[in-house]
Amino acid sequence: MASHVLDFLVLGNNFSTPEMRSIWSEQNRLEQQVAVEVALAKAEGEFGVIPTQVANTIVKKANATKLSLEKIAQEAAVARHSLMSTINALQKQVGEAGQFIHYGATTQDIVDTATVLQLKQSFAIIERDTKLVACELKKLAKQYQYLPMAGRTHGMQALPTTFGFKLAVWLDEFIRHLQRLSEIKQRVLVGNISGAICTYASMGKLGPQVEARALTILGLNTPNIGWQAARDRFSEYASVIALISGTLGKMGNEFYNLMRTEINEVEEPFSDGKIGSTTMPHKRNPAALEGLASLTAPLLKSVALIHESMKVEHERDAMSWRAEWVALPEINLYISAQLQTALTVLKGLKVNTDQMLTNLSLQKGLLLSEKVMFEIGKRLGKQTAHNLVYQSAMKAFEQNRPFKDILLDDPYLNKEFTESELDTWLDPINYLGSAPEKVEQVINYAEHSGVLA
Repeated sequence: MASHVLDFLVLGNNFSTPEMRSIWSEQNRLEQQVAVEVALAKAEGEFGVIPTQVANTIVKKANATKLSLEKIAQEAAVARHSLMSTINALQKQVGEAGQFIHYGATTQDIVDTATVLQLKQSFAIIERDTKLVACELKKLAKQYQYLPMAGRTHGMQALPTTFGFKLAVWLDEFIRHLQRLSEIKQRVLVGNISGAICTYASMGKLGPQVEARALTILGLNTPNIGWQAARDRFSEYASVIALISGTLGKMGNEFYNLMRTEINEVEEPFSDGKIGSTTMPHKRNPAALEGLASLTAPLLKSVALIHESMKVEHERDAMSWRAEWVALPEINLYISAQLQTALTVLKGLKVNTDQMLTNLSLQKGLLLSEKVMFEIGKRLGKQTAHNLVYQSAMKAFEQNRPFKDILLDDPYLNKEFTESELDTWLDPINYLGSAPEKVEQVINYAEHSGVLA
């Protein structure tokens, strides 16, 4: 019976995806560990460390899918060792050749390298979905490049911007995330098969060559030196995933706020039969957006646990190591759900353009106080203009009157402009700055960055 929300049939897909769960399943963990043992035997046979015929037999007969996880687990409970029962099961499976299974390796060689193989599978999914999110953001940024909306600071309306500009900021982040993933791939996807304390002593002088060959067979890079006591690769990977998750969580939270009834500028995809409340039939809750935003916090906690695993006693210990068994799967599972949710949201996002335009005039012209100040400042000086416009702005706010009327009522101020000029200054479309041009710049950069190919 499932005892973790990740494995619940009802809730599991809110926290991960079936694709990623299969990678971090116990069955796949076993299969990757067996793959490492087989690659090691093959490499040792090629270099004569073990008899070639024995190595060929191991390669031919070892089959993780035919091993019984239940029996392996039962034996492991008695042995209180994470790998010995797997080695014993393999030995029985391949017969006499099994005497040479795991030759010269230590447990952490196999477990770490198998974990990197799982990470390699995860990496491909994360890189793929991160690209897809970036492509959707690029498409939407272009579509809404010129759509004006109220920009907000400190939760309050500040100045006009465009919806495309908001999306382009996120797109630019995602391009950097893809660059980071590309940069760390060669450093992260590195195996380690070097013996008890990484000196290759058990395999003799051929040890480094055996390791390099085995890792080549597995499609992994070879380390300069054993890394059983150096966990920075996992920490670097976790850090990049944390950055991606941070952006996704921010996007979810921003859309969540823009979907509020009182703002109503966007809405997450809605489908017939979707229920917002068991008691309020009218509710169309931001369920997907809440899920998107909520997963960043647990992911960051798992990342912190990975960072703590960098503290290793002497040449190796299991205290920090075991924390990785908890945290690495969680990081990959949570980010998979976030990326898939973000894709669903972006592909089906409803943008309420009319409401965005309505909200631009919500403060009856106060959104353009900066524009008025700078125009008057050209004639009276910036600080003088600030003081005068501030007084008018506060009066308009407190009396709930149109900003334009208050400005026209001021006998000192209205000598500095005509009503026609004021109408131009108070039109949000005339105060977008370089927002549309910056959207174009980000889109062009994304298209020529090489990471979306």
